[in-house]
Amino acid sequence: MADARTSLEAALDNGMNLVDTSDVYGLDWGGTGFGQNEALLGQVLAEAPQLRHRMVLATKGGIIPPTPYNSGADYLRSACDDSLRRLGVEVIDLYQIHRPDFFTHPEEVAATLRSLREAGKIKEVGVSNHLPSQTEALAAHLGFPIASDQPEFSLAALAPLRDGTLDRCMQHNRRPLAWSPLAGGGLATGEGQPPALIEVMDRLASREGVSRAVIAVAFVLAHPSRPVAIIGSQRPERLAEQAAAANVALDRADVYELIQAAEGQPLP
Repeated sequence: MADARTSLEAALDNGMNLVDTSDVYGLDWGGTGFGQNEALLGQVLAEAPQLRHRMVLATKGGIIPPTPYNSGADYLRSACDDSLRRLGVEVIDLYQIHRPDFFTHPEEVAATLRSLREAGKIKEVGVSNHLPSQTEALAAHLGFPIASDQPEFSLAALAPLRDGTLDRCMQHNRRPLAWSPLAGGGLATGEGQPPALIEVMDRLASREGVSRAVIAVAFVLAHPSRPVAIIGSQRPERLAEQAAAANVALDRADVYELIQAAEGQPLP
């Protein structure tokens, strides 16, 4: 737990105030069980309750292997209650539907989220890994704005630029939360990435006096929808390094050069 607290404090000290987790983390990332990540964070907050006031606490529900998805009213209510218990908090700042449940009507999901908000258990609602059409179907029944949309977005995952995700975020003033901005570390190491992209990233990194990883994060932050980059590193020195992305200003020529190098062809 000491390592977890050190990592959390390092992130907060470097201005990273969104703490994003999920009830399923721990089961699918080599942990010993469902809810392990939330429980560990809850232990840290119990030991250092002053940290709670420095963060926006976000978690997710709706995945319960092996089903795999369930956003039905009964399950989602119990999932939220279980998250509150594991985290040891009275309210979750941002509660997100982790992945869309194709077999629950969005009206039912919306009604459940409304009831959780009215009960004071959650403050805001977000979605993760939703198509724009799925997000809008939920929004149509919710009665209050969806605060965030969490897609995979990086130089190795550019679909949100074109599939309407970031456009809808700007249209409705939703904050994009970009997961895997380093493409699982590949954009930092260069593994599996186009050599032309790595060449451009390294040139920009040299110009800015930062690492290749910082350029990858800076690209995400450069979009006008004002994304938040979800950084997965747990090493304090890496967190401090990647915080420098907020001070890197990539201009229009830079970002389009990066996109064309990533896709291996000129834009039309």
